[in-house]
Amino acid sequence: MQKPKWAREIERFISVKSQFILWGNIYDIYPYQRDSAIIPLTLTNYLSNLLSEYELIVQYEPLVGFSLLKGDGESFKKVTSCGLKNGYYQTSMIKSIDIIEKLVNNSDVYATVILNFSSRLHDIAGDDINELYYRAFRLLQNATAKIIGDSSVPKFNLLFWFIDKENDMPPWYSIDNPKIKVLPLPKPDFLIRKAIISKLSSKIIGFNNIPQQKQDDIISSFVDETNELFANEILSIITLAIREKIEFSKISEAIKMYKLGIVENEWAKISTQKILNASSELSKRVKGQERAINKVSEILKRAYFNLSGAQYSKHSSRPKGVLFFAGATGVGKTELAKSITKLIFGSETNYIRFDMSEFSASHSDQRLLGAPPGYVGYEMGGELTNAIKQNPFSVILFDEIEKADPKILDIFLQILDDGRLTSGRGETVYFSEALIIFTSNLGIYDVTPNGERVQKVNFNMSYEQMSKTIMESIEDFFKYRLQRAEILNRIGKNIIVFDFIREESAKEIFDKMVITLVENIKENYDIGIKMSKKAKEKLTNLATQDLSMGGRGVGNELEEILVNPLSSLIFEMNLQKGDEIGIYDVSCEEGICKLVAKKLSI
Repeated sequence: MQKPKWAREIERFISVKSQFILWGNIYDIYPYQRDSAIIPLTLTNYLSNLLSEYELIVQYEPLVGFSLLKGDGESFKKVTSCGLKNGYYQTSMIKSIDIIEKLVNNSDVYATVILNFSSRLHDIAGDDINELYYRAFRLLQNATAKIIGDSSVPKFNLLFWFIDKENDMPPWYSIDNPKIKVLPLPKPDFLIRKAIISKLSSKIIGFNNIPQQKQDDIISSFVDETNELFANEILSIITLAIREKIEFSKISEAIKMYKLGIVENEWAKISTQKILNASSELSKRVKGQERAINKVSEILKRAYFNLSGAQYSKHSSRPKGVLFFAGATGVGKTELAKSITKLIFGSETNYIRFDMSEFSASHSDQRLLGAPPGYVGYEMGGELTNAIKQNPFSVILFDEIEKADPKILDIFLQILDDGRLTSGRGETVYFSEALIIFTSNLGIYDVTPNGERVQKVNFNMSYEQMSKTIMESIEDFFKYRLQRAEILNRIGKNIIVFDFIREESAKEIFDKMVITLVENIKENYDIGIKMSKKAKEKLTNLATQDLSMGGRGVGNELEEILVNPLSSLIFEMNLQKGDEIGIYDVSCEEGICKLVAKKLSI
């Protein structure tokens, strides 16, 4: 197999550079080919094998000291005048610089010093770190290539720095410095992942019982599904599969188990009959939105069979489904999101809502992802990443998306594209089992230059006219005002425009609310409520005469004309458990309503 780019760069430059800074993926394992075998090695051991012409390779770790990766103790003692004890030589930071200088300046053997965990030196060395940097920098400037032993090509004795991030080294050390080579170490690419997986998959149950072509297909899928994972994580997945006795043909289960933890698959518990009857079930709670409910039902079927994004990738890690609910306030957008949660997961505990008006300020993205290291709130993590980590099987509602800080749109893009996020603490969480819902009031109002809101759609418009106006406003907002057309591209055809709550639907909502109220009073207080036809018609007309606030407005009116006077009535009539009252009429004057009622004999 071909060596990684950074390894080939080291081989090419050891005759012209004396120091190398390796940063990024320094804690991972790397597959090293020895003859026909592929061996997973740590970075230090990989480098020891790579530098085959170097006789003495020494590692230095803060607080631990020097240890040999290659060579013998006698060579180390001859060059440094220091003897190893139990394989190590411990000394202070200042004295360690003396030893490094001796190793790099020696002319007896080709030597390499690896400063491992160099990003931790700042925490341990204190003021001594500045002397270390200066003397190492001086070594760099004075270094000369040498011909030692049988070598025909002059080479440098080498000094390697292993650091987490490029800026962990002082900028003056490497910027515009032609004598040093800075090499980023990325996460394993397709070829490295394939090499590791091909080598180790034979240890998984059932591998040898599968035909060669099928083995190759599953390996290819395994490689695709582990994109952006560390090689160590791939090794962990294989170990998990072996320990949990997961067959190779079902390796995707081990990958999901590793990413999400050992959790019960809530989607697997859903009966096909429940999804088949989704429209009728959702219609019981959400009234007047048949078009929206039918569209949602289609998307739920796609989510159930894990077909979201299947046209783009065989192994999509995108969310189970994405919905964008648009429409006026009070038309049932939030209620439908809750109803979907109840339908899928059996309760609303899997429902997570974020009011995006609370995330409109700059740096609000840190609330979702968590503050970076060194900032207030780092230990707490992000609200979104914590929530999905705790329960990956969720319906996540981002309410009024247009009010969010534009930076948060980048978070949405990553969720919709990759199905994962990395928190401020560096933890990766996955959205592959979540259903994402956005809501928006775009297109309902226009704001004039003087700040006045002008209604763009109204009850007199047909659904088709209203839907067209709202869709145009959404497109205008993302394409031209924000210049983020890619958001619309990811949402695709999943934008659902909700109709206004019209008179018939409002009456259905009223009936449902009254039934719920009566049932709650009976269940909690054992008091029965009966209502005459006249009283019900009067209450219905009062509650539905102004539909500008949709179903929420109906609920608010119901509170004023029925809930409040009924509460007073229960006190005034001193109703007890087992009692029953009949409501025959209602009268309202100057905003205060009274019920005409009497206690019924049992």
